[in-house]
Amino acid sequence: MNLFSSSSFLVAMMFACLAPATRAADRPNVVFILADDIGYGDLSCYGAKHARTPNLDRLAAQGCRFTDAHSPASTCTPTRRALLTGVYSWRQQPGSSIAPGDAAITIPPGTSTVASLLKSAGYRTGIVGKWHLGLGPDGGPDWNGDIKPSPNDLGFDSSFIMAATGDRVPTVYIQDRRIVGLDSKDPITVSYKNKVGTEPTGRENPELLKLKHTHGHDMTIVNGVGRIGWMTGGQSARWKDEDMSDTFAGKAIKFIEESQGAPFFLYFATHGIHVPRVPHPRFKGTSPVGTRGDAIHELDDAVGQVLAKLDALKLTERTLVIFTSDNGGVMDDGYEDVGKFDYHPNAPLRGTKGTLFEGGHRVPFLARWPGKIKAGSESPALLAHLDMPATLAALVGVKVPAGQCGDSVNVLPALLGETKTSPRKDFVAHVGGTKGPFGVRDGTWKYISPGAGGYGKAAKGENKGKAAGQPQLYNLANDLAEERNLAASEPAKLKEMEALLARLRGQ
Repeated sequence: MNLFSSSSFLVAMMFACLAPATRAADRPNVVFILADDIGYGDLSCYGAKHARTPNLDRLAAQGCRFTDAHSPASTCTPTRRALLTGVYSWRQQPGSSIAPGDAAITIPPGTSTVASLLKSAGYRTGIVGKWHLGLGPDGGPDWNGDIKPSPNDLGFDSSFIMAATGDRVPTVYIQDRRIVGLDSKDPITVSYKNKVGTEPTGRENPELLKLKHTHGHDMTIVNGVGRIGWMTGGQSARWKDEDMSDTFAGKAIKFIEESQGAPFFLYFATHGIHVPRVPHPRFKGTSPVGTRGDAIHELDDAVGQVLAKLDALKLTERTLVIFTSDNGGVMDDGYEDVGKFDYHPNAPLRGTKGTLFEGGHRVPFLARWPGKIKAGSESPALLAHLDMPATLAALVGVKVPAGQCGDSVNVLPALLGETKTSPRKDFVAHVGGTKGPFGVRDGTWKYISPGAGGYGKAAKGENKGKAAGQPQLYNLANDLAEERNLAASEPAKLKEMEALLARLRGQ
């Protein structure tokens, strides 16, 4: 080897050794914030007049506001499963519908998730907040022992979660594999089939009968609030609803503090603004539209606490922050503020949570990474939460294992604002279950199968009379509110969209 070739070889080897360290140093921390039941029109930066969201508006001003982003379903559990796994939840039974609080885990250990992909790239991974994807083996978890499987078996190094929602038992926090504050002398029993304990239920309480009618489930009073299912025990372990937002924000901040020495991924799944809405007293009466608006203010404050910690630790420039929602907003909860206030949480879209119309699944989506994402930008690129596994894997330079995350599309160039278009060309809208109902997007065209649109009161209010049994076809380019059904006037396009949905569903 001559001197020139030897020198070239040494230089090449030096850069080869430095390259991985340089790439690692350039990889951002990732904070993914998933709110609950926040609609497209619920934030000031998306036009809301009924609430003030200065911290979320700051994210928009310092990053990009996406206008065509979608939750994989218009309900919570199937959205969360698809977000983590990159697979439409309607492709498999577990996790395809809203899970009870005592469900077995709906993601089998060994499945690739956003967390496991980033962990393989050297990230410290954590989840704080709402889980709602089941825990434990078939038959449900052992609430009084080690809870396995759990998020800690799906790529998360640490977890501080609630099992389901605030209106479903058990009303306890779980840290890693154990219930926080559990007294072995006061064991927990949870059932969604048979009454346990002595708490009053909807059978004895007229107000709970009203809630039961709305939700379609038996309910019991726990900590003074109506909850789905029955629970006994664990008195010292139960949470206080008014402290939940601050508790989760505090745990998110602690994870950031403990992880700042290396790249980290935080999945911060807030409970806000899901019912029961019991905001801390400092937020009560701060909104002109009652408790729902107050809860939005509390959610914005929780986001602000996390952003302030990133600032204090000088991590802002090195952190990609994403904020979005698990489905569209809803007012028809059976709670005290319904019908009192005239505003639309999903304006200007039609529909609500639980429907296939845009208001059910087109959601706010904000992304900030200073120096990488242009401040104050806006993007019409089509993307969905189930694109996060492929996208974040590409961001950190890891390969998705074969056979995993099959519906996830790498939309990183669109996320970073390098393009206003997206490689995602179609999207299947879903409510719950493996058999639908379904809708499908192809470019600006939207098809909803006959009889669909949603379920329960949400659907009945949106599909009336003969229209409920007919296919629906809309061109969102000039009809974002889905007011003009073109199924009769565009038969060729209708047939094309029906075929597309069948193909995507594997039929």
